[in-house]
Amino acid sequence: MSDSLLIEIEQAGQRLISVREMVARRVIGQEKVVDLALAAILSGGHGLLVGAPGLAKTLLVETLGTVLGLNANRVQFTPDLMPSDILGAEVLETAPDGTRAFRFIEGPIFCQLLMADEINRAGPRTQSALLQAMQEHHVSVAGQRRDLPAPFHVLATQNPIEQEGTYPLPEAQLDRFLFQIDVDYPDRDDERAILLATTGADDSTLQPVLSAHELIAMQAMLRRMPVGEAVVEAILDLVRAARPVAGNAATDAIAWGPGPRAAQALMLGVRARALLDNRLAPDLADVAALAVPVLTHRMALNYAARAEGVQLNDLIAQLVERHLGLAAAA
Repeated sequence: MSDSLLIEIEQAGQRLISVREMVARRVIGQEKVVDLALAAILSGGHGLLVGAPGLAKTLLVETLGTVLGLNANRVQFTPDLMPSDILGAEVLETAPDGTRAFRFIEGPIFCQLLMADEINRAGPRTQSALLQAMQEHHVSVAGQRRDLPAPFHVLATQNPIEQEGTYPLPEAQLDRFLFQIDVDYPDRDDERAILLATTGADDSTLQPVLSAHELIAMQAMLRRMPVGEAVVEAILDLVRAARPVAGNAATDAIAWGPGPRAAQALMLGVRARALLDNRLAPDLADVAALAVPVLTHRMALNYAARAEGVQLNDLIAQLVERHLGLAAAA
């Protein structure tokens, strides 16, 4: 590792400590959720926040937009939401001299951080329109390509409880999310702190810690961060073991498994996790910690395994223990 890269990593680690401290002023508890959301953004990817209503998912996205210095928009997805409602549309305008011309009006997707609230309530056409933007960072309207601002990230939310009137996300779109971030209920101490902080007169003010240009530079630096051969082999072993192919012990339980994009997500994610912990390089513990967020939405159990009561997270934990000799993060 060069001295210049070493200095960049150390400086970035210190800046990220300030980012986490600023986020913690508004989002109490949920440290794991905050770190996974930050890791997804640092890796240049998108995150799917899955949790019951009222667990500060919207607050988290708004806070990250402010602290990271990003232009953020929020879209409430509904069954009648059309692609043009998020992409924008061309409208015919009449000038004072009577001439007419089409003008493109940008939709809310033209931002740097998009919160897609309850994404699974939108219909397939709208989900497909979002798919291109998430993968290609541009959209096509009226046959013309329009680039999205840089950086561009989507943090989507999904309610796992109420499924009536929803459209399950297709596997191709799920694969575009770097992590699935499960948002659980806070423990008693955190909930007490939330209660006191949010029902009083004081309201913590947030200040930007990074700018969009600094975030882009940090994302580029992350890709130059060294990864040891043992970590690379562990990523390959884990991802390949989660596929229903001959020779895998878990084949009898898996209907479909993760592709190479899962290995790419782990490769970027372990670097981001090490950077957030102010370390110079990732280790096997980072792979174990990110196994569930990376794999859980990229694989599925077959009917026989579900009938036997097998849980996907438990299966992933078994794969981590078998191939890494470590326990997966709960």
